[in-house]
Amino acid sequence: MQISIIIPVYNAEKYIGRCLDSVLTSLGKIKGEILALDNNSTDNSLEILKRYEKQYPKIVTVLNCKDSGAAAVRNFGVTKAKGEYIWFIDADDKISEDAISVLLEEAKNEKADFVMLGANKLLENNEKVYLSAIDPKDPEFKSKFIRRAIGPWQVIIKREWWDKNRFQFKKGIIHEDLELMPALILHTDNFSSVDKPLYFYYWNPNSVLHKVEWDPKYFDIFPALEGLYSHFKEAEALKKYHDELEWFFIWNLLIDSAGDFKKFREGRSGFRRSREMLKKYFPNWRKNRFLNQKKMSTKFKIRVYLSYFGIVI
Repeated sequence: MQISIIIPVYNAEKYIGRCLDSVLTSLGKIKGEILALDNNSTDNSLEILKRYEKQYPKIVTVLNCKDSGAAAVRNFGVTKAKGEYIWFIDADDKISEDAISVLLEEAKNEKADFVMLGANKLLENNEKVYLSAIDPKDPEFKSKFIRRAIGPWQVIIKREWWDKNRFQFKKGIIHEDLELMPALILHTDNFSSVDKPLYFYYWNPNSVLHKVEWDPKYFDIFPALEGLYSHFKEAEALKKYHDELEWFFIWNLLIDSAGDFKKFREGRSGFRRSREMLKKYFPNWRKNRFLNQKKMSTKFKIRVYLSYFGIVI
């Protein structure tokens, strides 16, 4: 078994057929499996999955994960995977026809523990943004990988390496990818990448990160970043990658999450919590070398500083 495709599914009846069709096409004659993991869907997702399982019994396996959340589902999927490599794919996305063959060839040629890939991010207005893969020959690869905040779907991973390091997504939070993904690079020097749009990431207005009403889960950014800090501490990498991790905190607290906090009255306390977190872990964050790069505009820096005090422009 060369690869296991792990797909968490929750109320994805509108998209899951597109996703599965793309994976089946990409697999072709490659020996692989699709683990479609239903997470207590209340729409017709499970019925659709079972139709695919019946049509492709040697490839598609439908399983149910009672624990809620993408983190629990992905962790469960890994325990059931048999492939040499695993790939986490979201149910509302799809992959290119040659994605699996290209990535497996790269992984085997380079004996890589993981291979990073490029992706097209498709927005609501049909705008397309390319998310590039980092060049493995770039001496700053590890630094950039930590700062990039890549999604679980932007790498295929050697299952033996994943198991050996006992990686797991943090259950119960919506920022489980931020809590783990940047830390993967601390545990290997065997990595590669394919800078081609092999994945198609569809912006979904109904996802847990794009809600129009307040959800306390937005505050999950805090345990996520605490968990990430712990990963770096356990790997004794805090000093070596201090600036990268500090930048990651700055971006996710004062830019990304700040936008969510601003939108909702209930979120305003998030600014105070962000200040407390930065004071605790990175009290000198204003001197961060990535924040103070020449390419960073004065306008951007002002935006960051104002956000620290709860003023979002």
